[in-house]
Amino acid sequence: MDYETLKLVWWLLVGVLLVGFAIMDGHDMGMGVLLPFVGRNDLERRAVINTVAPHWDGNQVWFITAGGAIFAAWPLVYATAFSGFYWAMMAALWALFFRPVGFDYRSKIQNPIWRSTWDWGLFIGGAVPPIIFGVAFGNLLLGVPFHFNDLMMSTYTGSFWALLNPFALLAGLVSLGMITFQGANYLMMRTEGDIYRRVRTASMLSGSLTLVLFALAGVWVASGIDGYVITSAIDGNSLPDPLYKTVVVKAGAWMLNYNRYDWAIWVPIAAFAALGLGVMFAQLKKAGLAFWSSSAAAAGIIGTAGVSMFPFIMPSSTDPRSSLTVYDAVSSHLTLGLMLGATVIFMPLIILYTSWCYKVMWGKVTTEYIAANDKSAY
Repeated sequence: MDYETLKLVWWLLVGVLLVGFAIMDGHDMGMGVLLPFVGRNDLERRAVINTVAPHWDGNQVWFITAGGAIFAAWPLVYATAFSGFYWAMMAALWALFFRPVGFDYRSKIQNPIWRSTWDWGLFIGGAVPPIIFGVAFGNLLLGVPFHFNDLMMSTYTGSFWALLNPFALLAGLVSLGMITFQGANYLMMRTEGDIYRRVRTASMLSGSLTLVLFALAGVWVASGIDGYVITSAIDGNSLPDPLYKTVVVKAGAWMLNYNRYDWAIWVPIAAFAALGLGVMFAQLKKAGLAFWSSSAAAAGIIGTAGVSMFPFIMPSSTDPRSSLTVYDAVSSHLTLGLMLGATVIFMPLIILYTSWCYKVMWGKVTTEYIAANDKSAY
């Protein structure tokens, strides 16, 4: 496989890993967001927790693999983003700390204050990371203030507070709504009674809100945000060199790919259609179809950002020439080829064992089950 093709394949594979993270980790984070609201007493909240507790750490595989893939396939993106977004990434990491401790220790002490505290800890662990990840995507669309010198040393000139601009916060809300919608639809499949009725309502609300916010973000990108365009020739098989190109900032540039590629427009259309269908299926009490619709919506939302920015991965607002793209932010030909071979082997294994685990442990989790298994349930 030639170098250019490998570069494009890894752009697609990183997107697949991010979508997998949004679907698999998304439903257990969405559970955390909904936990304090859909469970009105301790038994109900334990029932909600036990729908994801046996699986949540396995779902982290997608998160870890996505981070590892970015590190190995796009080392310049990893180095620049993780240093520039350092405090934002640390905030997400600190929020994630609540998850393993909350799942394991929440029900070990029969104290209402102790358990309520960890319920809200799980809420923080479920809500904060998707907001931060959405804010990061919003800033990528706006452009990130960094540049490279002639020795390829990157310098980030922004601040943590500058990341919290209006458009990025809107992107964060889209991400939070998407994750909450996913979690609500998953809980619809695993609960019944009063909990089911509450999560069904949460599904319709979060799905509708995500659709509106996603549409608002799209209008904002189309009419109020400048995009980036490479004006020099692109040699996809050349060695990576971010400074060996010319880039201009142009109004409406993030919409150009929808004219350039006939298939591109179907990505946001699919996102809108899936959001609408998810809300409709929740209304019709078709929990399984609602879950698959919200999963497709997550793929469409993430895909829309990727398609709009292609071939850019991390545009630079201070020195457009330093912008990182699919063609010049990557590892060597050999590294990409070896990683692709490992992916072909191990990704199907991950999907197979994850599917088997869910099949073995599938079923409704009820308050009666929790009461009967008080000592063994989470």
